[in-house]
Amino acid sequence: MSGLPVLDAEEQRVLGSLLEKQVTVPASYPLTANALRTACNQTSNREPVVDYDQATVERVARGLRDRELLRIVWADVGRRTLKYHQTLDEKLELSDDERALITVLLLRGAQAPGELRTRTERLHKFADRSDVEECLKRMAARPDPLVRELERRAGQHDRRWIHLLGPVPEAEAAPVVETVDRDAVIADGVEERDARVRTAYDAVAATYADELDALPFERWLLDRVVAHANGRPVVEVGSGPGHITAYLADAGVDATGIDFSPEMVAEARRRFPHLQFEVGDLRRLGRPPASSGWAAVLAWYSLIHLAASELPDVIAALTRPLDPGGWLVLALHAGDEVRHSDELLGHEVNLDYVLHNPDQLVTLLESAGLANLEWYLRSPILTRSETTRRLYLIARTPTAQRQ
Repeated sequence: MSGLPVLDAEEQRVLGSLLEKQVTVPASYPLTANALRTACNQTSNREPVVDYDQATVERVARGLRDRELLRIVWADVGRRTLKYHQTLDEKLELSDDERALITVLLLRGAQAPGELRTRTERLHKFADRSDVEECLKRMAARPDPLVRELERRAGQHDRRWIHLLGPVPEAEAAPVVETVDRDAVIADGVEERDARVRTAYDAVAATYADELDALPFERWLLDRVVAHANGRPVVEVGSGPGHITAYLADAGVDATGIDFSPEMVAEARRRFPHLQFEVGDLRRLGRPPASSGWAAVLAWYSLIHLAASELPDVIAALTRPLDPGGWLVLALHAGDEVRHSDELLGHEVNLDYVLHNPDQLVTLLESAGLANLEWYLRSPILTRSETTRRLYLIARTPTAQRQ
């Protein structure tokens, strides 16, 4: 093939969506026209979010078919339904790792290597960040380069990359100016970070304590969650030894606790045997078994070890199982740094704590489609040996439809 196809924004979204779904939902691929429209318009893993109508999707698909970048086929079984299958990976002769990176770049615009590694996990397993960088350099070194590295701008810690299959809107290509590299915590991979976090909290589970008696603001906030829930199910993700979940349950809430650490869950069950605690991953949160959704999801200091690039997908995962009008309640450390700790409650650990900028968190929640945000910032309580400001946010899903 001589030269690369030049794709406009709509063509990029259609082909990117087909590339993604071919790997993530192979049982329903190729996609029907309606499924393709839904894939293009989904609110997670897309930047920007769009709202194409069916006529637009079908028009773009026909144009791509005429350029031999897409095939329109009949369903093999059942009703005779037209389905859409991309051929871009064949035209570009993409390997699996190259295909994953092109997919995310088409769907999300300019990305740093750390972001790309996190966001391609379901498409291709990169060993580490350097594995992503090697693949990008290989793609850039082709006779017809597929990607290009952008210049680093003032305040930016990581260079971002764009695809060369068509124009990338300036708003997407512009780097996010950061004063701290919050992706450094996953420099050696998400799995390695997860293992460090799990090991640390398993070690301290029996001695971990964080009472609410001396925290009147936190009790006021939790009491508002109780009133909002009005007996409906609420889940705390990252519930630790269970004191927040127990506070809610004692006030009459149908409260469940989920934690990443098996030892923390065992400790919570020992302390509060009448309550429900489960081992689980907040990134895969489901709906309550006997209800259409959660009245509230609390992440009480459970996002403090995550990289900045992980937050959009995590917020989407926590928001998705909420009922319409449900609350997402976050508690975090506020600031612009990443702190490292080698000791926790007398145990040797290897933990990084990510401090978050309030304005950036508010923007992130608004971008996720959440509304009526409230956020509160309080100073550290020195009598509790706190050393960071604390950030609390309440965000609500729209009442008209589930997010």
